[in-house]
Amino acid sequence: MTKIKKITFKYVEHESFSDLESEDSRLITEAKRAAENAYAPYSGFRVGAAVMLESGIIVHGSNVENAAFPSGICAERTALAYAVANHAGDRPSAIAIAAMNGTVFTSAPVSPCGNCRQMIIEEEYRNKKEIRILLYGEEKILIIESAASLLPLQFDKGSLSLHHSL
Repeated sequence: MTKIKKITFKYVEHESFSDLESEDSRLITEAKRAAENAYAPYSGFRVGAAVMLESGIIVHGSNVENAAFPSGICAERTALAYAVANHAGDRPSAIAIAAMNGTVFTSAPVSPCGNCRQMIIEEEYRNKKEIRILLYGEEKILIIESAASLLPLQFDKGSLSLHHSL
C-alpha cells in the first residue's frame, strides 16, 4: 500500500526588528556584523552567523570562500565549530544568520544550506537541546524553534546502525 504524507513546520515571522526580544535583536545584530567580515571575493554573497551559548557568550562565524570552491566554509559551521573548540560544555541555545549581496543585506531571510542544517542537528543531538534559528532579512525575520524543522528526514546516529553479517 502506498501512502502520501506531508511534512510541515511552524515558524514565527516578524516584520520589524523592533518586534523582537532584546536578546534576539542583539544576536541578529551580531550576525549582521559577522556578515560584514565575510571573505567572499568570488560570489560577493557574504554570510554571518552568531551563536548564543547558554552562558550568554556570543561567538561569530563568517563564510570564507576559496578559489577551489568546495574548499570554502559556511558561516554557520564556522561559528559552531568555534563554539565547540573554544567553549566545550557551553551548549548553543540559538543561532542567528544574516546574508548580504555585496554591501546590502538581503531583503528576504536566507536559510542554512543542507550541510549547515546537518551540523546544527548534530549539535542539538549531541547537547540534547534544541537550537533556535533566527533568519534575518531586511523585510522580515523568521524564528524557527529547532533545526529538526528544517531537516525533518535527518541523518543522525541512528542512521549509522551497523548490521553486518559475515
